[in-house]
Amino acid sequence: MKSLRLGFCLLLFAVICSAQPSPAQKKHLLVIGEEKGYRHESVSHALATIERLGKQTGLWDTTLRTDTEALTKAKLEYNAKNLNDFDAVVLFAGGTLEMTDKQKADFLSYIHEDGKGLVAVHSAAITWTNWPEYVDMVGGTFDEHPWGTFNAPIVVEDPKFPGMDAWPHEFVLRDEIYQMKSFSRDKVRVLLSLDPTKLDFNNSRVHRADHDFAVAWAKSYGKGRVFYSTLGHPEENWDDPRMQHMYIEAIKWAMGVESADVTSLPAPSHTGATK
Repeated sequence: MKSLRLGFCLLLFAVICSAQPSPAQKKHLLVIGEEKGYRHESVSHALATIERLGKQTGLWDTTLRTDTEALTKAKLEYNAKNLNDFDAVVLFAGGTLEMTDKQKADFLSYIHEDGKGLVAVHSAAITWTNWPEYVDMVGGTFDEHPWGTFNAPIVVEDPKFPGMDAWPHEFVLRDEIYQMKSFSRDKVRVLLSLDPTKLDFNNSRVHRADHDFAVAWAKSYGKGRVFYSTLGHPEENWDDPRMQHMYIEAIKWAMGVESADVTSLPAPSHTGATK
């Protein structure tokens, strides 16, 4: 494990050294961290990490917000930025956040019609659960985390997708993995998933009869790009170079810097994850 982390520290350093675009090429990223209900202690560190990675790589400038005011195309007061100023949104949020109908329409069209990007992190899947269009855009919504925070046996389904090269084909990571509903792999490209041969199903909170537990996926939404991963509940995971690399590449893909196939994949025959 130490050698893997050292290797990806070097990889992350190489990415930072090689990706130094001119100011005119720099992208603009809106990062929102706001929660109603359960508060994830990792949100602050996650937002700070994403801002730092943008500076270190030189790939994007970051605007951090702890509210939804910027999720609009309407002109805001003074010098406040709105959706028109950003290439992608990172959302680490939770609960029913305040949004007008106009904001909702603007946010959906920003991705669907304008072709922008969304990187949805962990509890973004338990945000606006009663807003069907948002759930459809993300690709699923929270339906319990049957095993809590545990040593999750994870399998890489698409090693060619940007950022997935951070992980070995099979690995174990301590995190909180969401079970999804309103989710079908026919509508997304699953990138990471749990190995069902290594899970305890003697648990009343397991609801998926197909035992299909996606950990990360990507999809198109109209002209736009959406990436979701349940990884990021423990604060310390944001210091893992592998996860930082995954989110750097996900953000680049969402902003249109990189391309990837998002055609759906059939469920693999898992063999079991190892440390």
